[in-house]
Amino acid sequence: MVFSSLIFVYFFLPLCILFYLATENVNNRNKVLLVFSMIFYGFSSPSYLILMLFMVFISYKAALKIQDSEDDSIRKKWLIGSVTISLLVLAVFKYLSPILRLTNSLTGMPKEVINIVIPVGISFYTFQLISYVVDVYRKKSEAQKEYLKLLLYAGLFFQCVAGPIVRYRDVSNEIENRSFTFIGAESGITRFAIGLGKKVLLANTCGQVFAEFIPEGVDAISTTPVASLWLGMIFYTFQIYFDFSGYSDMAIGMGLMCGFHFRENFNYPYISKSIREFWKRWHISLSSFFRDYVYIPLGGSKKSHKRTVLNLFIVWTLTGIWHGAGINYCLWGIYYFIFITIEHLFLKDKLKKLPGFLSRFYALFVILLGWVIFKFENPFEMLSVLSGMFGLNNNELWGYETGILMLNYCFFLAICILASTPVVRYVINKYASLVVGNEFYEKTASIMEIVFPTFLLALSTMALVGNSYNPFLYFKF
Repeated sequence: MVFSSLIFVYFFLPLCILFYLATENVNNRNKVLLVFSMIFYGFSSPSYLILMLFMVFISYKAALKIQDSEDDSIRKKWLIGSVTISLLVLAVFKYLSPILRLTNSLTGMPKEVINIVIPVGISFYTFQLISYVVDVYRKKSEAQKEYLKLLLYAGLFFQCVAGPIVRYRDVSNEIENRSFTFIGAESGITRFAIGLGKKVLLANTCGQVFAEFIPEGVDAISTTPVASLWLGMIFYTFQIYFDFSGYSDMAIGMGLMCGFHFRENFNYPYISKSIREFWKRWHISLSSFFRDYVYIPLGGSKKSHKRTVLNLFIVWTLTGIWHGAGINYCLWGIYYFIFITIEHLFLKDKLKKLPGFLSRFYALFVILLGWVIFKFENPFEMLSVLSGMFGLNNNELWGYETGILMLNYCFFLAICILASTPVVRYVINKYASLVVGNEFYEKTASIMEIVFPTFLLALSTMALVGNSYNPFLYFKF
């Protein structure tokens, strides 16, 4: 079950909210959310529901032991033990099969490779549990004394499948004490509708357009015109943004409906003027996790240049590996390490002096090429796309079909560009500031607050009916 499915939008979520509102206190509402979360996760990954229960139990016990002990050596043992178990479980399910396939292709051993299915959302709830135990060790959070409440934190269906990575200390108070408000519910519904529209109307369409511009297979790619490769990757660049930010919007929106306030996970990353800024705007919960729990504990940038470079290498290698065991993800992480390091050591001040359009062009160029590495797990396809984009495949610059496709999708491309910038938000905020005190325009604005999400929901529903292409790209991470 995914958020962008008719059964979720029109059955599962309304039923959950209905039961949620039918209860009177926070404890009972927590039980409602927990039951629906277990049903949701069990529906998505039934065989691995027990695994989640086990991992939450390990973190639950470790945090209590850490908090109750005054002996720092004992506290460290529980911390290291808990984090090690979490990372080992993650490594086995996510990386064992790819590693065995690699060794099989190189040495022929083992003869049979076990295909381990990755539990949905394991990367996200594992990192949440690690951050929880570490924060308890650092005395930044109180250990949760009730196992079921910690399970709710880790397994809440709003965000357990594909983030954002929520820290316990940010929601601990709301788990214990929160209230339902119609203003919050209204904001949540609007945010959910925006996220659903991003996913269904924009991301899904971008994915289909990408397939029209860039065919599968090395031979087909090698003869694809230069312009088609660039345009295809531009649409993929928008697809992955609208897909993942749309999911985050829906998660944040559902949280608001129930009184939870999750931090933003995206902040218009494609308007960035540097790669460092891009990673402050893209998947904010992941980049801040690595910053606070890996980079800073390693010493950050407070030590020598060599040590800073080493710390950056570790962080960005782990960032790549977190996304998957494929060689392309490792290369993608190292690719960003190179540009982050260059900016940190040499370009920090120079980029600030460039005209805005030049620094943005630089950032977008690097980001787009990075998505080529990220997208193609087959290294031969990746190299064929990269070489073809610069005309090194002896491919033509612009084909007849490219022109037809561009004419068909030029208006849609303009919408994607507009939707990935804060222009629309700026116009809305500007209008809101101008209508203050004008009764007619204030009523018009109030009506639009109802019409807009309803219109988006209707359009998304029509797009979902009969649409077989509806994957969330980040589910496999």
